[in-house]
Amino acid sequence: MKSKEKSTARKLRELGWSINEIYTKLGVSKSSVSIWVRDIELTKKQKATLSTKGHTKEAIEKRRKTRLTRENARRQKIIDSAKIDIKQISKKELFLIGISLYWGEGSKTRRGIVEFSNSDPLLIEIMMKFFKENCEVPPKKFRGHVYLHTHLDPIKAEKYWSKISRISTKQFFKTSQQHNKASKNKKDSLPYGTFSIYVCNTKLFLKIKGWMESMYNVIINK
Repeated sequence: MKSKEKSTARKLRELGWSINEIYTKLGVSKSSVSIWVRDIELTKKQKATLSTKGHTKEAIEKRRKTRLTRENARRQKIIDSAKIDIKQISKKELFLIGISLYWGEGSKTRRGIVEFSNSDPLLIEIMMKFFKENCEVPPKKFRGHVYLHTHLDPIKAEKYWSKISRISTKQFFKTSQQHNKASKNKKDSLPYGTFSIYVCNTKLFLKIKGWMESMYNVIINK
């Protein structure tokens, strides 16, 4: 029996503390506190005070954070469970992933130029692996291009995308900066802008186009 904690809990309860406040303060279980103080009757004034506390901004915010913490934990559990479904990716699977990503985000109108643009660094890494391993593009053939709002630092962005793509900044086109009134004086959600991978190769452009058409035919059974 935690006699000291029980004694303190009863004194705090007599002062009008809530059970939640007491178990949080003492670091004991809520059920223990409930048992220890269940015979203590609060005054009408104390009950009114506790009721008011439950509707303060602080109390509401605390409950909101608790709900978010629990929800985030529940979501993370689902994510972690799903991760075990994919243990490795073969070169063939990377090939199909690369084609699919290019189909969704790559340029399909600039004949002779393979271009993939995105603001997600993870997709840029995957596409670089696809171009190198499946398309056998040599490092010197890559070009990079950064698109950035005018209030952001171009040098910082170029260094960032160079690290992600492993394309030397010497192989970058001049960074394009566009003014956007909506982003002025606001925290920018894309501090490094958008990055484009370029490969000037007509044959590769046509091959990718053929791969996309073939993928569609196979999936739809044409």
